Amino acid sequence: MYRRHFLERLSTLGAGVLVAPSIHRVSRWRSQSDPFTLGVASGDPWPDGFVLWTRLAPDPLQGGGMPPGDVPVGWEVAADEQMRRVVQRGRTVARAALGHSVHVELRGLQPDRWYFYRFTTPDAQTMVGRTRTAPSPLSRPQRLRFAFASCQHYEWGHYTAHQHLAEEDIDLVAFLGDYIYESHAARPIRAHEADEPVTLEAYRNRYALYKSDPALQAAHAICPWVVTFDDHEVDNNWAGDTSENNDPVDAFRARRAAAFQAYYEHMPLRRASLPRGPEMLLYRSLAFGRLARLHVLDTRQYRSDQACGDRRKPPCDGWDADNRTMLGDRQERWLTQGLTANRQTWNVLAQQVVMMPMEVDPGPGESYNMDAWSGYPAAQGRLIRTLSERRVPNVVTITGDVHTNFAGEIPLDARRENSPRVGVEYVGTSMTSDGDGSEQNPQITSFLPANPWVKYHSNRRGYVRCEVTPDGWRSDYRLVASVGQPGAPIATAASFVTPAGQSLIERA
Repeated sequence: MYRRHFLERLSTLGAGVLVAPSIHRVSRWRSQSDPFTLGVASGDPWPDGFVLWTRLAPDPLQGGGMPPGDVPVGWEVAADEQMRRVVQRGRTVARAALGHSVHVELRGLQPDRWYFYRFTTPDAQTMVGRTRTAPSPLSRPQRLRFAFASCQHYEWGHYTAHQHLAEEDIDLVAFLGDYIYESHAARPIRAHEADEPVTLEAYRNRYALYKSDPALQAAHAICPWVVTFDDHEVDNNWAGDTSENNDPVDAFRARRAAAFQAYYEHMPLRRASLPRGPEMLLYRSLAFGRLARLHVLDTRQYRSDQACGDRRKPPCDGWDADNRTMLGDRQERWLTQGLTANRQTWNVLAQQVVMMPMEVDPGPGESYNMDAWSGYPAAQGRLIRTLSERRVPNVVTITGDVHTNFAGEIPLDARRENSPRVGVEYVGTSMTSDGDGSEQNPQITSFLPANPWVKYHSNRRGYVRCEVTPDGWRSDYRLVASVGQPGAPIATAASFVTPAGQSLIERA
């Protein structure tokens, strides 16, 4: 009922915000127009709280349009949508140094429960958002429903998939990267500036354009999000201190610092992720009782440069060097420890690039996507061996990046026929990037016979909806008919299940 009421309000309001007298008088500052043009969001749920987010931006595409000083903002959390049973309220500060963004980390709430929230200034208030806490650590939830998505290039199409996502009965959204695009689409359906952002102001404006979309605002307001970045939040295929065009390191690190700050300013992230210049702690884990643990990875900031000149290439000297890394030593140790010590039924790796081995030469030769895990075979092998040797149970990898759908199993040794499987991988398509796509991509289907552990491929746009129970995992590939036409219908193109205790996927 909440989702229906929320979407009805959204369609009436257009921009997705309510303007009304404040219940708190928190500042003498008065906006001349609505300061909450970018909506609200929540994220990173834990058993007694979550992060609440908004940003004051009355002129969002021109740097925000706020005065230079800090501005107090009120917030409320209630047990009901009408905000009558308020359980916590307070004041915080929208700091000019952080683009007048607001991040409120709440504690002291009840576990595994829906809550409603809003922000206020003296003459405006946001729409009411909905969020929820995670189950208590020792509880045994019978179900977790979530969706994962990635790659939402604004220019390539309309956010119809987000409109449908806002109508799903889910507890969580995991967004796996490419929230914005720095690049310009060759055939844009709706345009943004052609120049790539380099400065903080330019990145802020790019995020503001994306977040002004009502369908994206609706998807954020319906449930908490867990986010991580990929490459386009900074620069295409960046790797550590190396940019796509091999810019001077100091210049690229300055760009990375601007991109990281803008990312933090627009995401519902904890203070622990506040960037320090060009460094940002993004990998983390979240538990959902004894049912599942989400290991959120960062496969960009610490990786070695791509081998062989990047792109799809045959192996070259150094491609398989032992010292080449995808996660960096510290994150790799953190992940190994987390997987080994985990007491949850399901081990979920929420990350960016395809993890299962993927040979992309349809002929007798051998080629790999040098930006994916197969471009880092030593790091890929270390992780896969860890899963096998430590007997890590029920490993499910959820992945974005490649603008197409895959479902497959992760073999211990891809060169051995009938090698044991150590986990499964569900790869989601883009929300819009690369346009409508097709039922299948002939270039991809040509090399699938070389990868028999890949059980499914589709090239349409949308997201993956998952249901996790103690007995099994189900993934539904929810794909829209078109991103070029607003309001296109959505359908479940395929569904797969993974039984608990078995590293395989089967058609549902």
